[in-house]
Amino acid sequence: MTFILCLSVMGALLLMLALASAYLRWLPVTTSAVCLAFGLAIGPAGLALIDLNLRDASGWLERLAEVAVLFSLFGTGIKLRLGFHRSAWRAAYCLAGPVMLASIAGACAAAHYLLGLGWGAALLVAAMLAPTDPVLANIVQVSDAQDDDRLRFGLSGEAGLNDGTAFPFVLLGLLLIEHGQWNSQWLTTWLLQDVLWAVPVGLASGYGLGRLIGHWMINLRVRHDDSTLSPNDFLALALIAVAYVVAYALGAFGFLAVFAAGLGLRQAEARLSASDVPSEHLTQPVLGHHDKPLDQATAADASALEKPQLAAGVMMGDMLAFGSLVERSMEVVLITLLGTLLYRYWDWHAVGLGLLLFCVIRPLAVWLLGGGRRLLSGHQRALLGWFGIRGIGTLYYLCFALNHHLAAAVAEQVAPVALTVVSLSILAHGVSVQPLLEGYRRRQA
Repeated sequence: MTFILCLSVMGALLLMLALASAYLRWLPVTTSAVCLAFGLAIGPAGLALIDLNLRDASGWLERLAEVAVLFSLFGTGIKLRLGFHRSAWRAAYCLAGPVMLASIAGACAAAHYLLGLGWGAALLVAAMLAPTDPVLANIVQVSDAQDDDRLRFGLSGEAGLNDGTAFPFVLLGLLLIEHGQWNSQWLTTWLLQDVLWAVPVGLASGYGLGRLIGHWMINLRVRHDDSTLSPNDFLALALIAVAYVVAYALGAFGFLAVFAAGLGLRQAEARLSASDVPSEHLTQPVLGHHDKPLDQATAADASALEKPQLAAGVMMGDMLAFGSLVERSMEVVLITLLGTLLYRYWDWHAVGLGLLLFCVIRPLAVWLLGGGRRLLSGHQRALLGWFGIRGIGTLYYLCFALNHHLAAAVAEQVAPVALTVVSLSILAHGVSVQPLLEGYRRRQA
């Protein structure tokens, strides 16, 4: 692909999305579905402008997907403002814990018996496909930091936490493929290193950094009266990078650390602002506030706000806007590239696995292990069972496996299954999510 070709393709796609946005909001079609179709049209099945070999492109695709997931996880973390004692968190814990484990077990058995995969390959496929994607599921997640709906909050918390449940099993699947059979020695090492150490240390290190840097930055801006002048997009990039690098240095999971860093930053804002309303809702920062005096820097009356509220509100508003822009841009690029891969990697046999996962395995797991009627209504559990959207996270896991010595024979089995199920999820969930959410909003109202 030449640079001019890339610019031409992306320019045409973004212009099409911009022009069609007014129509898409009234149709049961998501942006991801449009990008997938566009990718298919410019791939080998259509104009043949882009023809990717997944094995050759897995290195840079892994990094692109990694960046998209990192920004999505960080943005999800700063939207979750409720204290950890609140019951809405229980829904997230159930979805990311028992429901995720049951989904992995069910998908593993289905991949083995339905598709004839070996147990190692089946476990790898199940671990890649079981988690709800933090990037594509943003349409069903919390809309802002004041949203405490248990359906949306549970899906948001699950998307942030599920890397701690799924990624260890991706590693376990790779180990099983490598060794061929269970062995207590490497199994013990996996349990100690990738579960008992990597998960809690990733969460603790990220949360501690987010809380510490949040307190530090807000207090520093209050002290120097520069609440509207500091570059908050730099701060978002810095916190994501530092949390990820620290987790990597400690042998922990970086995705968990970045999600927890967003949580820690939000808890710092909640504590220092001492308000039940998120600070960004009080300040409502306006575009160009870096170049304006304080009395013109926000849409609200700055003199009526406490200094920590002003500093925290502008900071959080800027970070949310910047993160959302990067996340949406990466989503467009990656889903379009996924569309170009479909012609070579579509597998009709995987459609049955996808339908079984979407319609039986996850709904049943949510219904049985999702927390019971006291926590979630029957309607909420039914929607949670369906809204397990697969996407960029699965693409990252697949590229990670390809780049970590996955045998070519196994890769030829695993890659088509993963890409087919993700594409099926984008189409099936993309068509259904808006009508179902609209019905849910009317019912809640």
